[in-house]
Amino acid sequence: MRHTRLANESADYLAQREQLRLAEVDLTYQRERVAELRRHLPEGATVQDYVFEEGPRDLDAGDAPVQTVRLSQLFSAPNRALVIYQLMYGKLQTTPCPMCTMWIDGFNGVAQHLAQNVDFITAAAAEPAALRAHARNRGWRNLRLLSCGDSTFKYDLGSEDKEGNQDSTISVFTRDDSGAIRHFYSAHPKMAPDIKERGIDLLCPIWHMLDLTPQGRGAWYAKLDYAPTLHAARG
Repeated sequence: MRHTRLANESADYLAQREQLRLAEVDLTYQRERVAELRRHLPEGATVQDYVFEEGPRDLDAGDAPVQTVRLSQLFSAPNRALVIYQLMYGKLQTTPCPMCTMWIDGFNGVAQHLAQNVDFITAAAAEPAALRAHARNRGWRNLRLLSCGDSTFKYDLGSEDKEGNQDSTISVFTRDDSGAIRHFYSAHPKMAPDIKERGIDLLCPIWHMLDLTPQGRGAWYAKLDYAPTLHAARG
């Protein structure tokens, strides 16, 4: 299968590109098998109706009043999954995680698309005012932002330890007809002793874009801010 109409592609290039295509097909099928395994997980554990803190829905309307909202109130309709991304910010994490911030930048951009299928929340240990200040700086005006307050939500879901160290985590919850809330799935960056930062790569297109290039992803790491640079070629 050819991917271009370039007449000067070498036979060696075409042969190896075909091998790569077949590997990419295998990877697609493997991802589908993994997704099917995930969808068919048995019924998860019931969880308590955690209490969160939330400022005004309008991010530019200040930080007060702060109201409480329960986990059960985050489901907008029956048979909709609730997805909560847990940002590394708050307690011992005194500055927002640059990598989490990069992910949430992306979530903000696709929030209207996510809303067609799931209820999506961003939660952090940080106090509402601090979380909202970071959100305003990033322009996260399409996301619902919650502080975990005094709840054990992040600890119970494995995104916080007893000392208050933070981890990034994505968690999915369901609510059945009786109103019971169940944990369906959680993932963390660490997948195995030798895979410490790849567990939620699928949430971010940046890595996959870099993997298309000859240089690959390398050791690049996101930052909260980048010094002005000029990469575009000038005529």
